[in-house]
Amino acid sequence: MAIRFRPGLIAAGLALTLSAPLLLPQAAQAALTCGDIPDLTTFFFQKHITAHQLDDGIRKRTIETYLKRLDPQRVFFLESELAELQDSLQSLFLETRSSDCSRLRRLHQDVLGRNREVEGFIRGYVARQDYALDTDVTLLLDPDERGSPATKEERDELLRTLVHFQISNYLDGDSGLDEAKKRLVHRYELRTKRVSELTREDLYSQFLDAFAGALDPHTSYLSPHVWEDFQIQMELSLEGIGVALTERDGYAVVEQIIPGGATDRIGALEPTDRIIAVAEEGRESVDIIDMALRDVVRLIRGRKGTRVQLTVLRKGDTTERFNVSIQRDTIDLEEQAAKLRIENVEVGDQKLRLGVLDLPSFYGGDRDPAKRLGSRDVRRLLAKVRREELDGLLLDLSRNGGGLLEDAVTISGFFIEDGGIVAVRDGGDHGRVLPDPDNGVLYGGPLVVLTSRVSASASEILAGALKDYGRAVVVGDDHTFGKGTVQSLFPLRPGLGALKVTTGLFFRPGGTSTQHAGVAADVVMPSLFATDEFGESALSHSLRAPSIDSFLGKGSPQLGWKPIPPDLVQELARRSETRQTDDEFFATIREELAKREASEGVVRLADLVAERKGNGSDPLAANESGLAAGNASAAVPEQDHAKDEELTPHAQEGLRVLGDLILLSR
Repeated sequence: MAIRFRPGLIAAGLALTLSAPLLLPQAAQAALTCGDIPDLTTFFFQKHITAHQLDDGIRKRTIETYLKRLDPQRVFFLESELAELQDSLQSLFLETRSSDCSRLRRLHQDVLGRNREVEGFIRGYVARQDYALDTDVTLLLDPDERGSPATKEERDELLRTLVHFQISNYLDGDSGLDEAKKRLVHRYELRTKRVSELTREDLYSQFLDAFAGALDPHTSYLSPHVWEDFQIQMELSLEGIGVALTERDGYAVVEQIIPGGATDRIGALEPTDRIIAVAEEGRESVDIIDMALRDVVRLIRGRKGTRVQLTVLRKGDTTERFNVSIQRDTIDLEEQAAKLRIENVEVGDQKLRLGVLDLPSFYGGDRDPAKRLGSRDVRRLLAKVRREELDGLLLDLSRNGGGLLEDAVTISGFFIEDGGIVAVRDGGDHGRVLPDPDNGVLYGGPLVVLTSRVSASASEILAGALKDYGRAVVVGDDHTFGKGTVQSLFPLRPGLGALKVTTGLFFRPGGTSTQHAGVAADVVMPSLFATDEFGESALSHSLRAPSIDSFLGKGSPQLGWKPIPPDLVQELARRSETRQTDDEFFATIREELAKREASEGVVRLADLVAERKGNGSDPLAANESGLAAGNASAAVPEQDHAKDEELTPHAQEGLRVLGDLILLSR
């Protein structure tokens, strides 16, 4: 299946190494115990790139992370109660050394009681004779921003507000009010039941994973069940809807649209969309807010040819809510493959023939020459660029979430003569530089690289190398995703699962890391993804990377290229900014961003209700007609790649920048 399950969060283009199993004492024991916690936290410290011992900061972040996961919607604990808990739980690490986890078990019973209390409140509120949907209510969608209520009255008001939004969700599914009330009460009954069924092993697993998440957003403890799911995902069965999901504040959030997947082909979803309900075709919708991500994935996963309906929240200047029905399918590997199209572009009085090389991912891995491999396909297409004697090339990485590191290094080498492409360093400052594997230049002409906030991991290595060597001008979103870490998997003894630990960092040839900040564009275009909510920097406890010494090789002007001077890059940015000022599309994007900032994340239920009425009885029809095309830098039309297919406005401006580069270089 093509939903890539990521416990906690695994950014697009995960770099993984698999290590030998770690064996704890008492190897015959089959389940996680309280006494295992100290040994496992020690293993994390031994392997992690930056965190090597327990300090007050890690202790505090662990408790904060753990409590947020227990109460993602901030409805159980008041501010004062949270402060008391954060103080009392500080002793947990010391107590676990004596195999004492009674404090965790008492907290679980407390949370179970609070679930029952909230369930009773909801049941009583919707049972009132005078209950009516209040469309005037507003909600600050991000629980971190709204914080925990200060008083019981504030908590009750928050619960009443949530009820109105949740009832409205069920009404969107054509339920009557009485049926919507029953379904809402049942949702809270199920949530209480899930909490009541948690075992001691579950409690210890949750605490360990909270500790791991406090180290960085890509480190996690994989319980046996999660580890089993993870292994299934790594096999990459290609049936599903083609979406990578992460969990954030109780929501299942779309992280990446897999090129060639079912969702990509119909343009149904965008990164940062929140999925709030799932329904099999012909079955009742299941509310998934606060549901464990692995359970969400199991609901969405299914056989090719079957359909699944998702209820989605999308934040813009107002928040939209809509349903989309997606037919599960295999990923079309042809749509993941590199493609070349040739565009005739007029720049001033010059007519130029420009190539657009679209590389959605770094794919392959099998050295069988009969099978597809990204670097082989790019090599073949660059040969065509030379045969066609094109004036310049736009390399489109704007929807490339990563893939094979080796392929990114090889493709980088197609554009430079020699030199290091990327350095990988571990926590002991041991590292190695991966060099250009050949001594030739397959394409030495004018080059522009189109990126976005979606561009991550391996694509950031390629873009960063070409920028550092002065080989290309990078255009697009303000910067790429910012995923510059390497994770290693450490399987544990049977019954204990595995550890996933951040063990390395990527560094660009100039000495800076792609981690956190990504690769900055030389020429910036406005984008709906260029917000504080999307990218590595938006993740809790994201690592900051130091700089290292530059390992740049030398460019070779004799082979057809020379570094692009900074003053030329500045002139290209100035010309593009002038064009964007007069461009209606980019003006609309800027207006949308300004409205989003002004809304401050507040959702009005009246807007959602109006949106539902405006969409009519067929939300899918509205979606396919353009509802999902909010971000042109990543939205993809039906993927037939016909010659008359319209380029995105970002790609079109990228070609104009390329045209300027060609003429100014001449």
